[in-house]
Amino acid sequence: MAKKSNNRGPVVAQRSFPWVLVSGITVVVVFAAVIFGFVFTRWQDNADVRQAQAEAEKASAPFKPSPENPDPSKDIPGVTIVDYQGQIHVRPDQRVAYDQSPPFGGPHDGIWADCTGVVYPEPVRTENMVHSLEHGAVWITYDPARVGPDALAKLEARVDGKPYTMMSPFPGMDSPISVQSWGHQLKVDNADDERIDQFITALRLNGHGVYPEIGGSCQAYPGAFNTNDPPAFNPAPPGPDAVPMNATSGTAPAGDMGQ
Repeated sequence: MAKKSNNRGPVVAQRSFPWVLVSGITVVVVFAAVIFGFVFTRWQDNADVRQAQAEAEKASAPFKPSPENPDPSKDIPGVTIVDYQGQIHVRPDQRVAYDQSPPFGGPHDGIWADCTGVVYPEPVRTENMVHSLEHGAVWITYDPARVGPDALAKLEARVDGKPYTMMSPFPGMDSPISVQSWGHQLKVDNADDERIDQFITALRLNGHGVYPEIGGSCQAYPGAFNTNDPPAFNPAPPGPDAVPMNATSGTAPAGDMGQ
């Protein structure tokens, strides 16, 4: 009787398709594409803002000061000009009863704020910022409740990395945007206003006697002002012990670091 053969043909093993791996790779690729698209869009947007700012600065060239026209800001509609006495310094624990908001002159802290093209993300103590104006800086302020990201980027393009400029939020202003130099102020409603660039061209490092301390530094004084952690803004009204605007001398020690 013939024996049955138990020999079988070769069995071909079938591999299952790696759906989990493919799905994971797909997710990573899609995520990377989204991130790249976002970064590229932001880069392109920033490039457009920088280009527009460069063109705006060229257009404001007629407002550059000269011996014949030392203060071209007088030709800019809406600019407020006040004659303030300089070099009146108060202590770090004192406040000044400023007559303007934001202030743009008067008594101020003996230490100036870093104004080397710094964009401060949080409000900074007013008395330090005013001292920087005394050195020829321009200070852009904005109401964070009324200025959105697009407008903020346009303002930052006017300041970031540019000597003798600084920018910070200033809550509670009566206009969305305000620009200050010593004794000068311009309030505007939007970041596209060409007068902002005219103001900066006319008054930043003017050098024709419109600010008290020509040659004053904008670098933070070592050990006295921390750019990354500056003195905080105080939103409360100054108390009865605040230094008045008509003070003729300060209370900071003689020979402080005001120069």
